[in-house]
Amino acid sequence: MAKRWKIFTVLSLMFIMGIFYRISMAVVARDLSSDLGLTAAQLGVLSGIFFYVFAFVQIPLGPLIDRYGGRAMITLLGMVTTCGSVAFALAPGYHAALAGRVLLGMGTACVLMGSLKIFTNWFSAQEFASVSGLLTGTGSLGILCATSPLAMAVTRFGWRNTFLAASLVQAVVTVAVYAVVRETPPAAAEQSEGPNCGIAGILHSWRVILTTPTFWFVSLLAYFWYANYMVLLALWGGPYLMEAVGLSRVQAGNILLFTSFGFVTGSLLLGRITDRLFGSLEKTILAGLTLLLIAMTAMLGPAESLPRPLLAALFFVIGLASATGVIIYPLARNMVPHRLAATAMTCVNFFLLMGAATGQHIMGSYIGSFPRSASGYPPQAYHGAFLMPICGLAGTLVLFALARGTQGKKHEAGYSPSGAEQEGE
Repeated sequence: MAKRWKIFTVLSLMFIMGIFYRISMAVVARDLSSDLGLTAAQLGVLSGIFFYVFAFVQIPLGPLIDRYGGRAMITLLGMVTTCGSVAFALAPGYHAALAGRVLLGMGTACVLMGSLKIFTNWFSAQEFASVSGLLTGTGSLGILCATSPLAMAVTRFGWRNTFLAASLVQAVVTVAVYAVVRETPPAAAEQSEGPNCGIAGILHSWRVILTTPTFWFVSLLAYFWYANYMVLLALWGGPYLMEAVGLSRVQAGNILLFTSFGFVTGSLLLGRITDRLFGSLEKTILAGLTLLLIAMTAMLGPAESLPRPLLAALFFVIGLASATGVIIYPLARNMVPHRLAATAMTCVNFFLLMGAATGQHIMGSYIGSFPRSASGYPPQAYHGAFLMPICGLAGTLVLFALARGTQGKKHEAGYSPSGAEQEGE
């Protein structure tokens, strides 16, 4: 196996663990509520805090990755993830669990961005869109692990023992990253020089990115794409399926599993779809997220009357359409010179994670405002809550399409998946 694919494999394992921690709350939500005595609002904060921390860590993380490299930062924060998993598993109450989730958010914040930065050194610009999709597709096995398999493990062993086992796996994978991954190919390593990571260098990097108009359109789209995807998969999809649709925990995990299958399928096919079907990153993301928008409207009531096979198909389509959102990373990479690639991607990633964090938090507050019966919250609580991210995505798609229309030729040239990277120098 070529060295770069060994590196890809190990980083994919680390990404699988990060996605597992990100998604797992949807399946264990009821167990946490019962064991720790949590309200819906507290549950929303407990899930959302992961994304808040993850998002804010992106601000210094980009320049640090550009300066010190992805391997060093992923390894260091991998140890933080291990500590967070242990703390969460042993938490005696709400605040201790919150501290564990904070460490998990901080520790996993670097995995995707650090990996993509490493890939900019090992893969060409023409390969980057495909390898980005392949990473997210492979890493999304973490979604698979965090749905039906997690539900079965929690049912048999309890949520605490399950997360202790995950801590051990996390520690092993962290050691593997340090042992296998190298920042650049040997020849390139001899010539490479890290950019200035002082205050002046960081401010210059941010100034270049924040004064690029495309950055704001891409970031806004990232915000509402991930808000829709994560409110369903990371937290409220499970309670919605159990309380509004009437499924058991394992049945809900099985339905969420189809979202994972869809996302993995879409991620693995993303490069081919972009090159052969749409020929443009922007056209692909617009088409995919429009499909996501249409599918998400089923959460406003129609999903509750669907037979089980159609419900599974709906969640598969949601995952398939969501996979096109991964295109924001090639878009971000192409906005700036190569030396600022990690900073650009982490800046966009900040907005992406804030969408997940605020979406889960706001939905939790809204759902919690309804009276809860023995069977859970009423379907109307979930309908109103899901309406928030759905409307946001609809408005953002209109803005992105209009912006693309006014700069179409420029963007087509700059964002072609097989085109040269725009260095901007």
